[in-house]
Amino acid sequence: MARVRLSVAERREELLRAAVGQIEARGVAALRISDVAAVLGVSNALVLYHFSTKERLVAAAFAHAAQDDLAKLRTLLGQRAPALTRLRGAVRWYAPTGEAKGWKLWIEGWAAALREPALRDVVRELDQEWKAALTEVVAEGSAAGEFRCTDPESAAWRLTALLDGLAVQMTSYAGSLPRATMVTWADEALARELGLDPAELDGPEGPAALDGPGR
Repeated sequence: MARVRLSVAERREELLRAAVGQIEARGVAALRISDVAAVLGVSNALVLYHFSTKERLVAAAFAHAAQDDLAKLRTLLGQRAPALTRLRGAVRWYAPTGEAKGWKLWIEGWAAALREPALRDVVRELDQEWKAALTEVVAEGSAAGEFRCTDPESAAWRLTALLDGLAVQMTSYAGSLPRATMVTWADEALARELGLDPAELDGPEGPAALDGPGR
């Protein structure tokens, strides 16, 4: 059966999805252009036509995967609910679940970014977008009097640093930390940053649950 002719945008989307899958399965270092081509039954030349080098393919694949996660985060933080409810939902969504494939992808990206400038620029930009989204809602809640936080940007950085570190531990050393413990620590950290007692975070889970992050 002849392959359906795809537009340039559709072909790039297909190649990026395949690249993300291969990075998750093989890691960045072991990834080859031929691996991505083989998944789709296309030539190496077609992959290189769209991305020119493996480094550019990897950077684009990370941006593609991370934009999905950013969209989910914005959905959580943009719902019509108190800022505290939205922040609590985002923090809990951040915790890895199941096989945590998204977290594995980010850990691969952080490691590879140390050696690949193109990927480093992409990862840095996406990380800044992530922190900016949290900062905005912390500032909104503080202005509305829901809690008191004099430096929303620093609070977002500290929260992200803690959650990233805990997620690396959980993903790299399976079973080393119960997810319930991580959630408790995350709630406690959120409460500290917002000048609240952890008990004030008790209540409904908040905005509609989403799948675990690829962040």
